[in-house]
Amino acid sequence: MANPVDMVEVWRGDLLECVHQGHAVVCDDTGQIVQAWGDPAKIIYPRSSCKMVQALPLLESGAGAHLTNEQLALACASHQGAAIHTDRVQAWLADLGLTDDAFRCGPQMPDDKTAREGLIRADAQPCQMHNNCSGKHAGFLTLTKHLGAGPDYELIDHPVQQACKAAFEEVTGETSPMFGIDGCSAPNHACTLHGLARAMAFFASAGDRSDRRSQAAAKLAHAMATFPQLVAGETRACTELMRAMDHKVTIKTGAEGVFIAIIPEKRLGVALKIRDGATRASEAAISAILVKLGVLDAAHPAAIARMQPAVKNWRGTVTGQIRPSAVLA
Repeated sequence: MANPVDMVEVWRGDLLECVHQGHAVVCDDTGQIVQAWGDPAKIIYPRSSCKMVQALPLLESGAGAHLTNEQLALACASHQGAAIHTDRVQAWLADLGLTDDAFRCGPQMPDDKTAREGLIRADAQPCQMHNNCSGKHAGFLTLTKHLGAGPDYELIDHPVQQACKAAFEEVTGETSPMFGIDGCSAPNHACTLHGLARAMAFFASAGDRSDRRSQAAAKLAHAMATFPQLVAGETRACTELMRAMDHKVTIKTGAEGVFIAIIPEKRLGVALKIRDGATRASEAAISAILVKLGVLDAAHPAAIARMQPAVKNWRGTVTGQIRPSAVLA
């Protein structure tokens, strides 16, 4: 197995103070590796980067046939709990005839400053709809209702999660060796980095095919790219970078340093894992890879903000810089 490679450097003055290592794979629409750094066979949990895979059964089953592109984007989102997210999730629950109690994701204080401060001023507690995964769980509930299944949709043996596992294994082209429970209580299935990139290449080339799964994949990727503000939120990397690429590329972060990209124009899928899980490193590395692939302008402010951000102290003085290592530069 190949060792992780140096991907992102953190400089303080003239001293290289920190190096983030990782693995990354670029895969074509035949499932073959076009380029790789580190170990393509590295087994990881994709975490939230694979939400579009978990949403496939929602469309394939017909349960989501009536859903809007905004709702599909939310089904694939790790949102920050702003009003544009929670208002839509609440309306989705109402359409299902359900309340916040139907969720199994747990309450989470929103990352959105306005929403968070609003709860604090009102001396109120966050609801489950504030959870960054509430859109995904609204999709789970929609599929649960369609299947006439029980309320505990987050359990591994529930029909919803069995459908998600089957879709995950089929698009990655692998039998998942294990699963873990994600932060939102849903199962998260492990795969190799190559398998995750292969799945993203499937999404990238889905528009070339007319089968039900491919139609579902194309629709989900398009919804995410069209409504990047719903996938993450203002100031977030996923939102700003998708806008920077003129909504032509779909990207999605996952916890512990995971990032994916779906590039329909090139029929390529990308999967990235930063070994130490640092978000600053995963954002810099995915930006550098997107620049290398010719789909992101290195001079765009959103790219600069992730790929070459200045390190500042509490007085605002620039003390150093974060930048991609030589293998990505």
